Amino acid sequence: MPVKIRLQRHGKKGKPFYWIVAADARSKRDGKYLDKIGTYNPNTNPATINLDVDGAVKWLENGAQPTDTARAILGYKGVMLKKHLKGGVKKGAFTEEQMEEKFNAWLTEKEAKISAKAGGLQKDADAAAAEALAAEKAVNEARIAANAPVVESTDASSEEE
Repeated sequence: MPVKIRLQRHGKKGKPFYWIVAADARSKRDGKYLDKIGTYNPNTNPATINLDVDGAVKWLENGAQPTDTARAILGYKGVMLKKHLKGGVKKGAFTEEQMEEKFNAWLTEKEAKISAKAGGLQKDADAAAAEALAAEKAVNEARIAANAPVVESTDASSEEE
C-alpha cells in the first residue's frame, strides 16, 4: 500500500487550514487517513505549523512519500534533516548524541530566524500605524484651520472709514 504524506484541507471558504496526514495514496484528498502528523495554518504571518517531528520521520523511514508542499513544510520544520541525520547514525558516521546535538543547534538557529522575522513584521506594522496616525493628525489640523471662524479686527475697520 503506497503511503503519502500530504495536506488535508479544512477550514471555511477563503480561510484554508490544513492537517498534515499520512494517507493511502488511493484515498480522497479529504478522505480517510492513517495518521495525523500535524497542522498547517497559512492564514497567519509567518505561517503556523505544528508538527510531530518524530512521527513524520517514522513515516518517512517506512517509505511514505511526501507531496511537494508537504516536503517543503517538512523541510522547514527540520524533519528531512532529522531523517538525513538518522541515516548517518545507522551508517556509523556519528552517534545518537551527536545527531541530537546537531539537530537541536539547527532548531535554535531556525527559531531565531523565525522570531527575527516576526519581530520585523511587528516593527513594520507599528511604523505603518504611527505614519497613519501622523497623517490623520495633519488632516484634522487642516480641517480645523479651514473651519475656524474668521475674526475681523476692529482696528482694520476703523482705519478704512
